Amino acid sequence: MKLLYQLNDKPPTGVTFMLAVQHMLASVGGIIAVPLIVGSAIGLPGSEIVTLINAALFISGAITIVQCLGLGPVGIRLPVVMGSSFAFLGIAIGIGKVDGMSGILGASLVGAFLVIISSFFMEQIRKLFPPVVSGVVVTLIGLTILPVAMNWVGDAPADSENFATLPKLFLAAVSLGVVLLVSTYAKGAIAASAIVIGLAGGYLVALSMGMVDLTQIANAGWFAAPEPFKYGFTFSLTAIVSMSLAYIVVIAEATGDFLALASNCHKNISGKDLKRGLLGDGIGSAIGAMFNALPLASFSQNVGIVGITGVASRFVVGATGALLILAGLFPKFGALAVTVPKPVLGGVGFIMFGMIAYAGIRMLIKAADTRRNALVICVSLASGLAVTVQPNILQHLHHDIAQLLHSGITTGTIVAVMLNLVLPKTKEDVVAEKEAEEEELAQQNSDFSSLDDDTPKANSQTPSSPTTSAGTTDGDPPTKPIQ
Repeated sequence: MKLLYQLNDKPPTGVTFMLAVQHMLASVGGIIAVPLIVGSAIGLPGSEIVTLINAALFISGAITIVQCLGLGPVGIRLPVVMGSSFAFLGIAIGIGKVDGMSGILGASLVGAFLVIISSFFMEQIRKLFPPVVSGVVVTLIGLTILPVAMNWVGDAPADSENFATLPKLFLAAVSLGVVLLVSTYAKGAIAASAIVIGLAGGYLVALSMGMVDLTQIANAGWFAAPEPFKYGFTFSLTAIVSMSLAYIVVIAEATGDFLALASNCHKNISGKDLKRGLLGDGIGSAIGAMFNALPLASFSQNVGIVGITGVASRFVVGATGALLILAGLFPKFGALAVTVPKPVLGGVGFIMFGMIAYAGIRMLIKAADTRRNALVICVSLASGLAVTVQPNILQHLHHDIAQLLHSGITTGTIVAVMLNLVLPKTKEDVVAEKEAEEEELAQQNSDFSSLDDDTPKANSQTPSSPTTSAGTTDGDPPTKPIQ
């Protein structure tokens, strides 16, 4: 797919703002949901939960800017939105009920160093993710996150009569329909804003149906400054081990997100790039713990937005980070986005998460078509979906092992990496992989040379040459394309 704005392009200010709002609206619900759920579950009063939400928005915005624009050796320089990760939800609640917020933040701080240390071995880790493995990881990210969109549409416990009532289904259908119509028939910046237009369309319909609760805006304060070290730190070995298991999940998911995002941005990616991105994840989570924020991770839905809109500008998403900081400082600003009904989010979520799965399938197609690779793909995809569809399959395993494997992304990734290392390669496999690599390299070069020839760039400040826009970032030498 051709890009409307490439990685280093800077759209006009008005367009940048509109596109940044799109990314923010798609992310703010997830960023807020984790501290809201954790705070409620461990019995914090409403004012304390607001503190957690403000901290999550502020830190998410700051680290998003670092990831997009870079800060020395930190930041992958891709349009990455960072936010509180659902991977830590259950573990954080368990720790918080015993040790409170100080226990959660202490374990988060220590666990973040596991991510930082891992980042220095990304050249080696990158070799574990050839096309057959990275395609599986990205596909599982899209498929396993789809239940989030379904829960948004249902907006109630799944076994409740209020789950996915007809008005909720209607709202989701309206939002999805608007995105499809705009993406299909509009052009330029309008087409690139399909997600935010879908959200706006669904929001207006929800308003007319009386399904928008505006009391959150009225109750939110006007200004809230960050309060570092508000809860302090306590350190429990059990809590640290449990949190570290969740961080392992985040390392696997972040690697898949970065690979998928790089593919959507037509960007060559190396182990050095992954190192900078993962270092941003780890340092961001460590700083977040100091500012009362739960651990951070890259947001998969942002990958889908880039895929469907064709807007790969890291400066657009950097502007999203600035908006998130504002939302953290001015709660009423963030409260407006929170009032978007979940069924509206669910409608656009279907296409966003589906786009991630599509990116993974596209990566799998580029892998060599051999019997060995077919076995790797089939078994690892089935393993990841098995624990997602039926998590009770892990109930008789040791608690720590079950906790590690409960994520379909982690299970599928482990199986794919192990099978790729263990299963022997025949001469036919080697020849087929070489042919696939040469074919993909030729296709990459073709794509880069003709990228966006028929799409005007509004006020682009970065040359659109194959080397600067598609091949490198910040002067880094060209690297081998993702296969």
